Amino acid sequence: LVLHNYLVYFNVDRILYAMRLTDDQLKEISATFQAEMKKGLSSDSNAAAAVKMLPTHVHSTPVGSEKGEFLALDLGGSKFKVLQVKVKEGMGIIRGGVEMEEKTYPIPEELLMGKGAELFDLVSESLKDFMQEKNIDLEKKHPLALTFSFPCEQSRLDQGTLLNWSKNYQVRGFQGKDVVQALRQAVDRAGGMDVEVLALVNDTVATMMTCGFEDSYCEVGLIIGTGTNACYMEAMRNVDLVEGDEGRMCVNTEWGGFGDDGALADFITDFDRDVDAASNNPGKQIFEKMVSGMYLGELVRLVVLKMAKKGLLFDGYVSSALRTKGTITTGQVAAMEEYKNGLTNTKNILTSLDLNPSADDCVAVQHISTIVSFRSSNLVAAGLAAILMRIKENQNLRTLRITVGVDGTVYKTHPQYPKRLHKVVRRLLPECHVRFVLSDSGSSIGAAMVTAVAQRLASQRRKVRILLAFKLSIEQLRLVKATMRAGLEAGLKMKGSSAVKMLPSYVCRTPDGKECGKYLALDLGGTNFRVLLVKFRKGLQPRSRLYHKIYTIPQEIMQGTGEDLFDHIVDCISDFLEYMGIKNVRLPAGFTFSFPCEQTALDTGMLVSWTKGYKATDCEGHNVVSMLREAIKRRNEFDLDIAALINDTVGTMMSCAYEDPQCEIGLIAGTGTNLCYMEEMADNEVQKMCINTEWGGLGDDGSLDHIITSYDVEVDQNSINSGKQRFEKLTSGMYLGEVVRQVLLDLTRGGLLFKGNVTEPLKKPGIFETKFLSQIESDHLALLQVRSILQGLGLDSTSDDSIIVKEVCEVVSRRAAQLCGAGMAAVVDKIRENRGLDHLNITVGVDGALYKLHPHFSGVLRETAKVLAPQCVVTFLPSEEGSGKGAALITAVARKKEEMQLTKT
Repeated sequence: LVLHNYLVYFNVDRILYAMRLTDDQLKEISATFQAEMKKGLSSDSNAAAAVKMLPTHVHSTPVGSEKGEFLALDLGGSKFKVLQVKVKEGMGIIRGGVEMEEKTYPIPEELLMGKGAELFDLVSESLKDFMQEKNIDLEKKHPLALTFSFPCEQSRLDQGTLLNWSKNYQVRGFQGKDVVQALRQAVDRAGGMDVEVLALVNDTVATMMTCGFEDSYCEVGLIIGTGTNACYMEAMRNVDLVEGDEGRMCVNTEWGGFGDDGALADFITDFDRDVDAASNNPGKQIFEKMVSGMYLGELVRLVVLKMAKKGLLFDGYVSSALRTKGTITTGQVAAMEEYKNGLTNTKNILTSLDLNPSADDCVAVQHISTIVSFRSSNLVAAGLAAILMRIKENQNLRTLRITVGVDGTVYKTHPQYPKRLHKVVRRLLPECHVRFVLSDSGSSIGAAMVTAVAQRLASQRRKVRILLAFKLSIEQLRLVKATMRAGLEAGLKMKGSSAVKMLPSYVCRTPDGKECGKYLALDLGGTNFRVLLVKFRKGLQPRSRLYHKIYTIPQEIMQGTGEDLFDHIVDCISDFLEYMGIKNVRLPAGFTFSFPCEQTALDTGMLVSWTKGYKATDCEGHNVVSMLREAIKRRNEFDLDIAALINDTVGTMMSCAYEDPQCEIGLIAGTGTNLCYMEEMADNEVQKMCINTEWGGLGDDGSLDHIITSYDVEVDQNSINSGKQRFEKLTSGMYLGEVVRQVLLDLTRGGLLFKGNVTEPLKKPGIFETKFLSQIESDHLALLQVRSILQGLGLDSTSDDSIIVKEVCEVVSRRAAQLCGAGMAAVVDKIRENRGLDHLNITVGVDGALYKLHPHFSGVLRETAKVLAPQCVVTFLPSEEGSGKGAALITAVARKKEEMQLTKT
């Protein structure tokens, strides 16, 4: 018996050997399909691509917070449905989160070949009939979604141009027309209804959305029925046909066209060619004709017919019915493969074709059905594997957990098809954990879900924009510029009692490039203390050499006593001198001290107030150079000639002026922010002096209240210097991350982020460091990486959450850069006017992590300054070696001046 059955199978296998695909062949097909997907996504190759990869403008899958009542139309077969769908927030379909009433309407066959207007008139009249029957208020506006199971090119969610008909539809004069517009016109002709068509959705997309309401991992939709198609959520950065690269968009692959360009030529059989030649669209939808329910029965019939003609079946007898196209259906193929009744069903089906099958004939025909349907599931598995691999690579994952929403009569009714498909997909992609969910509710609910999601996102965006009051108009920026200018002038007149202190630095000239000798530089400005040895070499390259070590300032020292702080500084200096072997040499030194000081000489300065988290006692109001000298005496190991006390901003200007003689402004945009510039002096001996503006205090008098938000107030009140340094708290790295955290906290409490879940990490001040803004706003950072950063902070986010977080970061950092740009415009215009110039060319030396590392801060700052000070050409020169080298240069310039005065004497 086994041998006998083998001989029966052998005859079938010999005819159908090309349909028996190996795993290697499936992998080859999968790789080919993946390449076709890339062609379809690219704007350069899409026109010629067989796999069209159509953008759907569906940006999100359901998250469970969708709600509302919607009308839906489902048009795609010989009948269409009208539905009313009610979506309840926070409940899946299984738990009763969706209620649905529906009615099915037949489409007369003549309309499938008639005019488009006639088809849509039937649809709109049926819609009106449904609304009247269900007592739906005709005068009230109702949102409506249309599931339209034909390929359309969409430029937005509520528009779609029909590319071509399929599934026996041949409606005249409609190809290239806007489907939504046609429906709206038909509704207007019907009259008596107030409906708003909000979404046009492919049945595949609708299937994904239906299943996505139940399973948040569902990011792929698959149809295996009369036709076949697949869709999935693609990263926007890869969708060339749509502007923007933020977030994701569902792409309708229209994979039925795979092979139209010959890509499947090696796998197409003579039976496939015969089916194609006899179809309504020869040469088109090749993949669909190999796998979908519309063609599987016909493929089986052609194989049976050929074997009968060869005398391998029915003793060579061929009935008229067997010769007739369409006499074996895909439903009959499924029946022939049933586990228990398959052979009986096969005999009954063949008998109905006026054949007299033997037992061997029934076994052979059943085997033919198995091979044809098995090939179908294998090909679908290969295509699906390509999609899953692409998602996995997009997300840069080693393993992928994902759900595929599935619909279609072949998948639902064929007894073996689902198991075969699942098994092959998992064999081709063992590193992917794939779950298949059957869409019991079909694609109709999905269309309503697309509309619900679109409404949720639109509502969310409106609420977020209202809350994000950080965007500044050009008029507001001009007002900030004027406020800064007034602050500069007031500071010069009021000698330290104004918000902008305008402290004299007693640095009266910039380097001329001829400096030489060895100088020590000390740099204190944040959580680190740096000691440097700088050697200037006249006439040699490089002109300077720099040696340094960095030491940490522990928080307990920052906020302890002043004596402990300066003793710690001297400990660090001693270690450096020992390290360099120069402990017994009395070098001239410059002290960069990046806190507001009121100077009465180059080497004398009283600390006005601590900033940047420092709170050391018994320092404010004291001469910091004297405190350093006293600490050196207490240690009694070395001596230094401390020639200059400078601010880090002044040091930055001097360091850059050594490279560019036009540099007369210094800017710090980092942990803190400050600016200095060379001010004209009404003194015969001193023509200019560098003024340390301490512009971080702008607004301490309330002059910036018109742009300060509730989030800024919260950050200020929780700071260690409430009411002080208001401009700095709007613009510097120490505070921007905390401003962002306050916004995220507010959005989450309002249910607009993280599903309203306020986590403990989000409540923790300081958790959102400013460096995360730079990372999140990077142009090259995918949203998946943004999610990774947020997850590292204990914030479990969706793709939509990531987009909002990125927008919050962008508006906060952009405002900071614009404010700095407005302040810069005030300074350069003041210099230009001081000098009586129509135009000013000037260079700004810049330092600070915010300026150097943030991807957009520097560009926005430069552009804002350019717009607000159009008569000034401002060049920004980043400081390569920071303010430490500047301290050494000031010391060198000061010593050079002393030598010149001694020479004159």
